[in-house]
Amino acid sequence: MMRLPLWRMGVIGGFIAWILLPDAMAFAQEAARSGAATDLIAAYKTIGLGLAAAFAIAATVCGAAYAVGRIGSAALGAAAEKPELLTRSILFVALAEGLAVLGFAIAMMLIQKM
Repeated sequence: MMRLPLWRMGVIGGFIAWILLPDAMAFAQEAARSGAATDLIAAYKTIGLGLAAAFAIAATVCGAAYAVGRIGSAALGAAAEKPELLTRSILFVALAEGLAVLGFAIAMMLIQKM
C-alpha cells in the first residue's frame, strides 16, 4: 500500500483550501448582496456552512475511496479463488461506496441552511 508523505498531504490540503476558500467567500458576498445576510455574523455563518459542506464531502469521499480500494482488492482476490464469492464481495464494495452518498446528503442539507 502506498502511503502519502505528510508534506504531500499538506500540499494537497492547502491546494483544496486554496480552491474552496474563494468559493465560500463568494457565497458569503452573494448572500450579503441579496439582503438575506446583512450583518457580518451571518456572512461568517455562510462561510462556515460552506466549509462544513466541503469538509463533509471531502472526508466521506476520501474514506469511501480508501474503503473501496481495500475491499475491492480483497474481493477480487477472493473471487479469483472462489468465483461464487464475487456477488457477495460486490455487495461489500457497494456498502463502502454508500459512505460517499451519505456525505453528499449531509453536504446538501448543510447547503440548504445557507
